[in-house]
Amino acid sequence: MKRVSLNILGLILTWIVWLWLIGQELELTYAFGIAVGGILVIIPVVFVGRRLLDRQPTIEQADLLTTILHYLVAIFLGSAVIAATKFGLSSPSWSISIPSWMGLVLMIVGGISVLIVILNLAIKGLGAPFAVALTRIVATEWMYAWTRNPMILGALAFLVGLGLWFKSTLFLVWVIILVCPVIFLFLKVYEERELEIRFGEDYLKYKAGTPMFIPRKPGDKPNGGAV
Repeated sequence: MKRVSLNILGLILTWIVWLWLIGQELELTYAFGIAVGGILVIIPVVFVGRRLLDRQPTIEQADLLTTILHYLVAIFLGSAVIAATKFGLSSPSWSISIPSWMGLVLMIVGGISVLIVILNLAIKGLGAPFAVALTRIVATEWMYAWTRNPMILGALAFLVGLGLWFKSTLFLVWVIILVCPVIFLFLKVYEERELEIRFGEDYLKYKAGTPMFIPRKPGDKPNGGAV
């Protein structure tokens, strides 16, 4: 019941913040501040979450904390993406010379990948890649047989494609310098630990045999612990 209430509250707050920010005409300074600050604030959230998780490493605690963290990250990351989009579109002096269709293709590929991963988790993990319905078993087939984080790869590809479509150097720098490291931090510091708690040996075995990011053909032996 507690998780249901948290999900309802989290969804309402997330959409209120996103829709409010979308409707604002932000000055470049404010847009830049939100784009950077929205990502950086995730760092302390991750470490506080990890500390609370280690203090009480139970499945119930992992479910509760993960639900809270997912919505906090969604609010901050989503707000940062909205602000970065507004900033990128308003900075023509930092544009790059590249055909917009290349970015559009990458966005389509990334978007389709994310949709496939959602279907993958629904069928093989009996859940979703978000707090609304946390997976009940470890998804190890289809896209998850190639890499442990196919959704993150698809989402980052979409953001890079968005930057190319905007022809915005600043947006691409923001994705590479800020978004990628912070997402990696979230996965490494918090998510892997909470999955170990929720799924135990099943996840540890999957983690040991599947790369974190760089896809590898299922069944191939790892070469020195590839990322």
